Amino acid sequence: MHRTRLFTYLVASAFVALAMGCQSAAQSVSDQPDTPFKLATFEAGGETTVGLVLGERVLAIGGASDHLVSQGQVSAMTLPNEMRALIEQYDTVSTRLYQIANYFSANSTDGHAFAHDLASVSIKAPIKYPWNVLAAAANYKAHALGMSDSSRESGADAPQPAGGGRRSGGFDPSRIDDIVPERDAPVMFAKSPRSCIIDPGEPYYILPGRDRIDWEGEMAIIIGKPAYLVTQADAHDYVFGYSIMYDVSDRGGRTREVNMFPGPNWFDGKSTNRSAPFGPFITPKEFIADPANMRLVTRVNGVVKQDQTTADLIWNEENLIAYTTSILMLYPGDVIATGTPSGTGRERQEYLKPGDVVEIELEGVGTLVTPIESYKGS
Repeated sequence: MHRTRLFTYLVASAFVALAMGCQSAAQSVSDQPDTPFKLATFEAGGETTVGLVLGERVLAIGGASDHLVSQGQVSAMTLPNEMRALIEQYDTVSTRLYQIANYFSANSTDGHAFAHDLASVSIKAPIKYPWNVLAAAANYKAHALGMSDSSRESGADAPQPAGGGRRSGGFDPSRIDDIVPERDAPVMFAKSPRSCIIDPGEPYYILPGRDRIDWEGEMAIIIGKPAYLVTQADAHDYVFGYSIMYDVSDRGGRTREVNMFPGPNWFDGKSTNRSAPFGPFITPKEFIADPANMRLVTRVNGVVKQDQTTADLIWNEENLIAYTTSILMLYPGDVIATGTPSGTGRERQEYLKPGDVVEIELEGVGTLVTPIESYKGS
């Protein structure tokens, strides 16, 4: 009887030790944002999903999570396989993403079917498609002044009316020093998400006769939750993260013999097909130390054309979110392109041609590459 009780005690003790060990293992992976990562939408093996980017590797988040479950590190959780859904559920699933990043920062990803070299997969635009893509015009002082100078030098500013005289209205950079960003409204325009967004590495096609295509690299703010009537003080709470958008701009537009409105036709110039290359990644805001001081560099064929930081924005993140949400509701995954620095083609009187390659690098996010090609028809 004594031996039976002893055996029972030993077995029970073993089970308790095993349970405590499992509990300890389940708690061994931190669910805090200790390891920075980026997020991507990528295609591999014919499947498109959301990936967590660590260095030069990308992990399909569903497979990575299942691996942690199988190792007894975490409990089961279903993760979205589409970026907009992930953003909508981020408050719930972010801890699992932190666990994946923390685990694989200390453990090899080699040999796992869910892990890939970035160079071996097809990176897509992070979100296809946001409900809204909004963009700020002339939001860097040096760019606005440069646009004014190039217009005077080239005679390329607002078209002149028949019968002489000048049109009233239009772009007036002499007012820049009078702007109070907290009080005054930026000029915003919209791009069609479905018609304009293209993937990293996909070409922008120049149509015949449209030979004044410009480069405009921009930091893009990604909205994290429904936002309406947001105050400047609360604006950052509504941000999910940051990415890159190339605001392709046609500085020539199409000739209009009669136009009742002064200045260029923004729809012609800003909303051409495929004019919003987007990506390659989104960096969640918790991994960006200072979004108000991110370096943005644009290169054409390897030559630096733009190089400024977001510290030079006239209307910063808080101003842009407060203003846009005073007009309309923004939704998770919506994009605000914050404007482009000085050094555009319009300022330099240089324009893109087929065979050129535009690279836009944003500190903490990555590099968006867009080749320029002639339109050859469908």
